[in-house]
Amino acid sequence: MALTDTAVRSAKPRTKPYKLFDERGLYLFVKPGGFRYWRFKYHIAGREKLLSFGVYPDVSLAKARGRRDAARQLVVDGIDPAMRKQAEKSADANTFKAIALEWIDKQSFTPKTLKKAKWMFDDLLFPHLGSKPIRGITAPEVLATARRLEVRGKIETAHRCKQRASQIFRYAIATGRAERDPAADLRGALAPLKVTNRAAITDPRRVGELMRAIDGYSGHLTTEYALKLAPLVFVRPGELRAAEWTEFRLDGPNPEWRIPAARMKMRELHVVPLARQAVVLLRDFQSQAGGGRFLFASLRTAARPISENTLGAALRRLGFTKDEMSAHGFRAMASTLLNERGFSPDVIELQLAHAERNEVRAAYNRAQRLDERRRMMQEWADYLDELRVGDNAVPLRRGQSR
Repeated sequence: MALTDTAVRSAKPRTKPYKLFDERGLYLFVKPGGFRYWRFKYHIAGREKLLSFGVYPDVSLAKARGRRDAARQLVVDGIDPAMRKQAEKSADANTFKAIALEWIDKQSFTPKTLKKAKWMFDDLLFPHLGSKPIRGITAPEVLATARRLEVRGKIETAHRCKQRASQIFRYAIATGRAERDPAADLRGALAPLKVTNRAAITDPRRVGELMRAIDGYSGHLTTEYALKLAPLVFVRPGELRAAEWTEFRLDGPNPEWRIPAARMKMRELHVVPLARQAVVLLRDFQSQAGGGRFLFASLRTAARPISENTLGAALRRLGFTKDEMSAHGFRAMASTLLNERGFSPDVIELQLAHAERNEVRAAYNRAQRLDERRRMMQEWADYLDELRVGDNAVPLRRGQSR
């Protein structure tokens, strides 16, 4: 006799588990704790097997019967429904979305980078690729996803989406869930990026003008010292403005600034050797600014550093337009002049904390080239002093850092 909704709803727990049978192999399994489970008994290849359909009342009698009928049809077709269910679960675990979420969880992103990554996946990639098994995703499917952004004029975002997708495919390959990266086949398929270099002054005479202008800055003390330190260390603006006093080692023969990996773009500890001029500057600033957490605290609250627009606005105030000099331009300024004066490109790149693609070479650089970088940073600071003199400036000395 078939079950009714009333009979299922009224099924009460007993001291021992029991079954309430419906039709064609479906029954309700009632446990002493009160939980009621739908089960389906079937035979395939001469063996009796069981399949679970969920818990009542989440799965109603009508829904359980629908699942039973679908399972019975598979049996008629010679397909084991339990094996089909297991395969579907495995496929769900290997979708682009599941693997991407797993990859994100393993990254040590800053909160800002994590927020941007989640937005890109949730809004741009998952709606089109998320539910697809990662092994079956093709290059045209990845291209179609990126093209949706390209046709809206979002060329850079389209390229970034392709790069993020490629990271997920490579992770899937490394973990044995994919064999190739279809995003790698899209080289040249998207509209090229328009490279816009950040404004930077690189002519030595103009650099001298810039240094003299910075010396004459009459704004807030915090901004003044941030401007004065920027050319001496030429780190990324975000790394400079978020600098904390605990990261600095000003005593001893080799003073340095050790920027934690969590704040670096490449997620590796970065050592900035400090020239004598930088140490004097920092000690002078420390005596005036006090002992808060941040070197360059916001005017509104000491709990946050200055904003990302502070240095750019200060440069505008000094008379340098956004097309002449940017806060990021101190890096290009140092890189250009140091290269022109014969310093080793490897040492310069290492001090700029650019990515080193060759792992063996990167390990060698970290272990062997710090002394060269110390010499280079001191000679660079000396050169900036000479440029301040103007017409009497002498060429940058070519020391041991070539």
